[in-house]
Amino acid sequence: MAEIIQRDGTWTFDGDTVRIVPGGKAHPVRQELGEIAVPLEAVAGVSFEPDRKGGRLRLRLRGGACPVLRAADGRLKDGADPYALTVEKDRTGVAEYFVDEVRNALLIEQVPDAPVDRFLLPGPTLPVSGGGGDGTASFDGESVRLTWNWKAEESKTAGGASTFPLSRIAGVRWLPAIGLENGYLRFEPVEGPVSAPPKYDPYALDLWGISKKEHTAVLVAAAVLMRLPGARAALDAPQASPSLTKAAEPAAATAGDHDALLRRLRELGELHKAGVLTDEEFSTAKQAVLRSM
Repeated sequence: MAEIIQRDGTWTFDGDTVRIVPGGKAHPVRQELGEIAVPLEAVAGVSFEPDRKGGRLRLRLRGGACPVLRAADGRLKDGADPYALTVEKDRTGVAEYFVDEVRNALLIEQVPDAPVDRFLLPGPTLPVSGGGGDGTASFDGESVRLTWNWKAEESKTAGGASTFPLSRIAGVRWLPAIGLENGYLRFEPVEGPVSAPPKYDPYALDLWGISKKEHTAVLVAAAVLMRLPGARAALDAPQASPSLTKAAEPAAATAGDHDALLRRLRELGELHKAGVLTDEEFSTAKQAVLRSM
C-alpha cells in the first residue's frame, strides 16, 4: 500500500482505491466533502508537480466521474480541489512513489482515460448546505431551501425562505466570485429561466467572494446535479443551458410549448410588478418570449 501523510491531508492507495482524507486546516470545500474513496476505474492519471517548496500531488479523474468537478466546471482553485495535495519538500520522494504505484495499477488494469457516461463517485453526503453572500442553500435529496440573511434584497426576504422540490428544478449552475464580479449559485425552474440578476432572483444566491466558505455552494450544486432527471444530458452538453449565465432568448416554441411561454409571461409580469425587473428589463424579456410564440 502506498501512503503519503501531509498537513494538507492524507492519501492512501491499496491497489483498487485512492482514499483521500483532508487535513484539519484544508479548504472548507474539502472539509465539508470529507473523506473520498476514488475507485481506480474513475482515475485517468496522476502526477507530481515539483516546485521549490515541495510540490503538488494531483489526481486526474475521467471526465464525468465526479459530480463536484462537473458542477465546478474547472473553476475550483487548487486549495479547494479535493484531488490536489500540497507536498512538503522532505516528502517529494514519497509523492513520486505514490505516483508510480497508481500509474502501474492503471497500466495493469488497462483503465482507459476516456470520459464516462455515469458518475463513479457518490458526491456530497446528504443533507448538504453551503453558500454565503446573501443567504445559504441546503438540499436534503428532495427539496432545495434558500434561506436569506439581512444582506439580501427586500424582493427576496419579503417572501421568507424559498423552498422548492427537485421536480421543479431544470438545471443548476455555480460560479464563484472572480475579481470584482460577484458569483452565484443559481437554480433554473422548469417553468423557464429567471432573467433578473442573481441578487434579485429568488432561485439564486448572490456570492460575493468575501470568504472561502462561500465556495461550499458548489457542493449543493453537485448534489442537486447528480439527482436531476437530465443529469446525463448535462454531462454530454455542459453548456446546454446558457440561460444560467445570462438572460437568454427562449428557443422557438412548438404548439406544446405555448402554455410554458404563457406561464413565463405571467412570471415576468409578477417580477416587474414586484420591482425585481426594471421597465427596460421587463420589456426586453417580454419581447423575447413573444418572438418565440
